[in-house]
Amino acid sequence: MEAGRLSKERKNTLRDSVFEKLKAMIITGQIPPGSRVTEADMAERLKVSRTPVREAFNRLERDGLVIGRPRQGYVVAEFNLTMFREAFDIRELLDGRATELAAANATAADKVRLREMLAECERLAAIPDRSTREKFEELQVGIDLHRVIAEISGNEMLHGMLCGILDKCQQYVWTELLWLDEWKLTREEHAGIVDAICAGDVALAGERARAHVRGSRENILRLLQAKSDYQGFFAKAS
Repeated sequence: MEAGRLSKERKNTLRDSVFEKLKAMIITGQIPPGSRVTEADMAERLKVSRTPVREAFNRLERDGLVIGRPRQGYVVAEFNLTMFREAFDIRELLDGRATELAAANATAADKVRLREMLAECERLAAIPDRSTREKFEELQVGIDLHRVIAEISGNEMLHGMLCGILDKCQQYVWTELLWLDEWKLTREEHAGIVDAICAGDVALAGERARAHVRGSRENILRLLQAKSDYQGFFAKAS
């Protein structure tokens, strides 16, 4: 029985590892939007069997990061203004409410956990000449901070819904941080949200969370609109 349990844990670890690697490659642009990818190619690239790759693609498709094509593999999803607006509109509502509930319900241990996540972001930020991987790690911790806040809210349905929305928003947030260099501002806003939660200030925590999402939304919208205008200009010129 012990051997069976360990075997299952190893399979779960491999499955999650392959999923996280593929997601990171898509979000950071190592596999560009619009690219065609197949299970066989990715299995060879990651030096694993096709089974965990197939499972990873299924999860990525649910998250909206890839689109399945019958007998052709998958295509990496391209930025979509409509999907972006819808995802961030919903995120503002869910994030704000989750943060309000977290401010009302956070225990001493919860507050320590949030402070530790802020400290980890600061540690990653202090690394000289950071690699893309280290920047992605900070992105992950920042996104996970919102997941943890939703967990602390105590509302399981809200937590599940927000985690799903965050998966869809992650690629857009990476674009904002990388191209607009909003790392410092994001850390400051996260610290402000955590401060309000730790102080038990429900109204302030909710407002800071909603303002954080609105600011991110406007930054990314400018980038996406500029890209759309740029492509439209050259389409007309040709």
